[in-house]
Amino acid sequence: MNTEESTAPTAPEPIAPGLTAQRVQLSRAGRLIVDGIDITAPDGAVTALLGPNGAGKSTLLQLIAGVLSPDHGDLLFAGTDLRRLRRRERARTLALVEQEWSDVDGLTVRELVDMGRMPHQGWLAPASTVDEVIVDDALHRAGAASLALRPADSLSGGERQRVNIARALAQQPQLLLCDEPTNHLDVHAQLSSLGLLRSLAHDGMTVIAALHDLNHAARFADHVVVLADGIVRAAGRPGDVLTAQCLREVWRVDAEVLEHNGHPLIVFAAPIPAATATH
Repeated sequence: MNTEESTAPTAPEPIAPGLTAQRVQLSRAGRLIVDGIDITAPDGAVTALLGPNGAGKSTLLQLIAGVLSPDHGDLLFAGTDLRRLRRRERARTLALVEQEWSDVDGLTVRELVDMGRMPHQGWLAPASTVDEVIVDDALHRAGAASLALRPADSLSGGERQRVNIARALAQQPQLLLCDEPTNHLDVHAQLSSLGLLRSLAHDGMTVIAALHDLNHAARFADHVVVLADGIVRAAGRPGDVLTAQCLREVWRVDAEVLEHNGHPLIVFAAPIPAATATH
């Protein structure tokens, strides 16, 4: 029924949940990196950011997280302007799982994950029993409990990824941002990590993950956003967006898109020479 034609009283619309980015723009050295992007990431869902290298996926995550500041645009989460949040309040709201490590010399894995509790603690306050339980749960859920006593600088790339996720979970964010969360992981660990993101979204968290593997996005994401050259080329349900035409135009590959257990399954054929690609 068209609500505009109804004479029945209607309740005010609630503030839109999840993340909304409006007209977000960032330039570097005179070059547009992110060009007026508008996206939404639904609450309680996994949104996959997709696109070829250099599309702007990592930059967009850093803009949302506050690592970078946009030249223009609005970034709203649950109706709150993320740019107006103080650093501690922002850290209570969102967590960013990046691909690279910061300086971890001398820290054990447990101590590194403990740092995720800092936004929730008083200045110089020792960890409480509640903090310890939360850290234990974060290590367990990320598959990193067996690494707790290891020196953080001794870990492999895959182990580091799991610890990065654990530290983010210890923050107890409402919005989780992941930049290539399956990077360096073997197949079992990749599927476990993506399953964890699905579980977190099911529990109500808003999850945004930049992914390279399109079949992972098709299987685990509720919503996908395709970026290319700093702009949004398509957005929506994986089955509606990840079409053979989209793959040809954005990734310059020929592929057949099948259906498997209710999800798209992409079978790649061959790359398309740049001279013949459709733009």
